Amino acid sequence: MKTFALSTGRGLYVITDGPRPDLIDAVAQALAGGARLLQYRDKSADSARRHNEAAALRQLCDTYGVPLIINDDTALAQAVAADGVHLGKDDGDLAAARAVLGAGAIIGVSCYDSLQRATAAASAGASYIAFGAFFPSPTKPLAPRASIELLRQSAALGVPRVAIGGITPDNAASLIEAGADYLAVISAVFGADDVRHSAQRFTDLYSSHPGTAP
Repeated sequence: MKTFALSTGRGLYVITDGPRPDLIDAVAQALAGGARLLQYRDKSADSARRHNEAAALRQLCDTYGVPLIINDDTALAQAVAADGVHLGKDDGDLAAARAVLGAGAIIGVSCYDSLQRATAAASAGASYIAFGAFFPSPTKPLAPRASIELLRQSAALGVPRVAIGGITPDNAASLIEAGADYLAVISAVFGADDVRHSAQRFTDLYSSHPGTAP
């Protein structure tokens, strides 16, 4: 496991969208388009396939020098030597994940629309905090809605901030300007006809919108 300094990076954070026959190729296209983080997200019960896919993505991410983060599953992250895990509110304890994966692991925490949850996660040693959904999300249509002001309010916590939920190249600029270090995207990249081009559009936004100081 390499150590990545998320606090010095910014950009596109792509999240896979479950079982698909062209998963590895689609992820390769997203990474070629400039994605800076990858999260493997697959809620199915096929543990053997999930392990094989995560292991293949581990190798692909090594090629691009991009961290691989596993959604919800600390044991899978450990098994494939992923760089970390992302935890939602029902996905286990941050300290327990840290104990399994080590001090250098990336452990992200979903904070939804809650500054209080973000404050607690930052205090507990989260590598990043994620807010959202900022816009209607096709992946999680019932997700709570977060305000852009939350990104500004959370700057003082001193950890990278991730924005997620219904983000497209056309609505993302306001999130970057409010301080989002990373834009977490599922459908707008992996649902696109041209995955690489869509990823590149998000990547380009960080060049044209410098954002705010953390």
